[in-house]
Amino acid sequence: TKAFCKILHKVGVEFAVLGQEESCNGDPAKRAGNEFVFQMMALTNIEIMNAYEVKKIVTSCPHCFNIIKNEYPSLGGNYEGLHHTQFLRKLMEEGRLKVEGGSFKGKKITFHDPCYLGRANGEYEAPRMLLEKLDAELVEMKRCKSNGLCCGAGGAQMFKEPEKGNKDINVERTEEALSETPNIIATGCPFCNTMMTDGVKHFNKNDEVAVKDIVELLAEAEDL
Repeated sequence: TKAFCKILHKVGVEFAVLGQEESCNGDPAKRAGNEFVFQMMALTNIEIMNAYEVKKIVTSCPHCFNIIKNEYPSLGGNYEGLHHTQFLRKLMEEGRLKVEGGSFKGKKITFHDPCYLGRANGEYEAPRMLLEKLDAELVEMKRCKSNGLCCGAGGAQMFKEPEKGNKDINVERTEEALSETPNIIATGCPFCNTMMTDGVKHFNKNDEVAVKDIVELLAEAEDL
């Protein structure tokens, strides 16, 4: 989030955050089956945002993006919802954001598709377009885009241990990523970031392979 804000400040985008008035969008409660708690959280958020006459919401989390874009409208929250990679791509296309990625020359990056950005909302190109500006070698995992594998956090699985006898999904996914011998595993989701980081630690590769959000990489490229 800090990296994203640094980029917005640099290109002169005016924005605001709700600060203490912001609460979770309610996605984990809904996916865990507690519709009542989800609606209570969503309606509270909608009431606050409507009071500020919010029109556009940019999120750094695909879960927030998906639920605000697709499920808030039926509860009275009609906003233009964008994932941060979509918003940054738009700034790049308008010529407002220019990335000089020379510092990543010789590095190898593999991107893990977040479920709620990719399969749920069909966005695969925005994150890749941004990564291509870094002058690094972008390598795809065997399971990517519409065939990508979940990091293991979705459906509120983030908050519980896996069922006994099952292989941890994040370990399996990290294994796929590491097989491409990347220097960096790029993510576009805080949940994915946590799960892939844990996966890298599982293989004792955390000194060799970094797990970073795309905006962190862009901010580093711009030395922000």
